[in-house]
Amino acid sequence: MSGQAATTPTGALAEAVRRALGMVIDPELGENVVDLGLIYDVAIADGGVALIQMTTTTRGCPASGYLEEAVREAARGVPAISRVEVFMTYEPKWTPDMMNDEARRNLGLTGRRRL
Repeated sequence: MSGQAATTPTGALAEAVRRALGMVIDPELGENVVDLGLIYDVAIADGGVALIQMTTTTRGCPASGYLEEAVREAARGVPAISRVEVFMTYEPKWTPDMMNDEARRNLGLTGRRRL
């Protein structure tokens, strides 16, 4: 899956979905899934189908089901989205370096070296 440039209509819709996903909070870390780097890709297929590739912080994470459903529901709330498909992957493996600076700062990880 590969998202299109944000200047295209589907790119703008993918960005709207990504913004909506920013409302989904990881219950263990208290940060949103976008800032944590758990959302690997958002693409829009024909007919307004959102294709979301995501991960969790660890394989077997107890919050996996919750996060997948919360992502699906948040994306469904975006106008023009007709259906949502969420693909859970563990490749590449998530690391704290995938977080944005704000999430890293909020979790007290600002002194860590980025790989």
